[in-house]
Amino acid sequence: MAPAVSGANLLLTPRHSLPSMSSAKETLHRQWLMLQWIPRHPQRTTARDLAERLAAEGYDVSKRTVERDLDSLSAAFPLVADEREKPFGWSWQRDAPAFSLPGMSPLQAMVLQLAHSHLVGLMPSHLMDQLAPYFTQASLTLSQVPNRGLAGWSEKVETIAPNQPLLPPIVDEDVLATVHLALQQDRQINIQYRARSAGEARLHRVHPLGIVQRGPVTYLICRFAKHEDIASLPVHRILAAEPLEDAVVRPDGFTLHDFVHGGAMGFFDRGQIRLVLRMEAPAAEHLRETRLSEDQVIATDTDPDWVVITATVRYTSQLVWWINSFGDQVEVLEPEALEA
Repeated sequence: MAPAVSGANLLLTPRHSLPSMSSAKETLHRQWLMLQWIPRHPQRTTARDLAERLAAEGYDVSKRTVERDLDSLSAAFPLVADEREKPFGWSWQRDAPAFSLPGMSPLQAMVLQLAHSHLVGLMPSHLMDQLAPYFTQASLTLSQVPNRGLAGWSEKVETIAPNQPLLPPIVDEDVLATVHLALQQDRQINIQYRARSAGEARLHRVHPLGIVQRGPVTYLICRFAKHEDIASLPVHRILAAEPLEDAVVRPDGFTLHDFVHGGAMGFFDRGQIRLVLRMEAPAAEHLRETRLSEDQVIATDTDPDWVVITATVRYTSQLVWWINSFGDQVEVLEPEALEA
């Protein structure tokens, strides 16, 4: 084992030269990742395993470099090497105190950057603001990766929305915070709500039951105090919210999942069905590559310009919308009544 060194001397460099700032940062970040990947005894990992994981993260280092890193780190951290057989297995000591290292791997950072590019314009700004520190950390992490191919991955990938993107409405942050707290504590709230058709906001006492994100719009699912019906209120139309001490009274048997998928918000899911469509051949051509289901079958029709498609799918509002989008190019053979 290497002689003990202080935490400030973790970076391994030739004695005849000093590391550049970028090289020192890369080495520190590499060793930081290694410390997160080493398991607690009796589990173990090897220098080769760590070198392969580092290579996947964009660090082109040899197994020997990783071995030198491990020797150095073991002088400052409670790491042990099982030298009974080769390759040596490294682990945190069994009785080592709990040790948590904040950080983000380059692969995690790359995924977050891709997620950011996809969510901008889709998620409301108040939700994006809460994620901002993670996106900032992702950019910082990728800026320190020596493999520029990985660091620049987000510049090589684009996502195109299948429908017209809409800007999310502006939501009052204080209102949203009050709604979240009421949901967490199962407490009623008073709200100043302005309906789309109403000119002035009205005061309502409501029982919050859940939050639903539908595209760019956030909805509060709730029950008005004087009614049993369940409503879905766009949060951006709530002008003010006041927490109350009274507990929420939930309707018997209510679940947010059943409410949403039962069609109350324009979406429904009525389970699996055997779908048989008669479709114009050119319109159905894309289904040969992007299938409706694993058991999809495309057969010839008596008319050579048409095909018959059979598949097991879920009977949902999205399915009905998709079929209707083809107009006269499709005919539903089974089930007999496919309607929203």
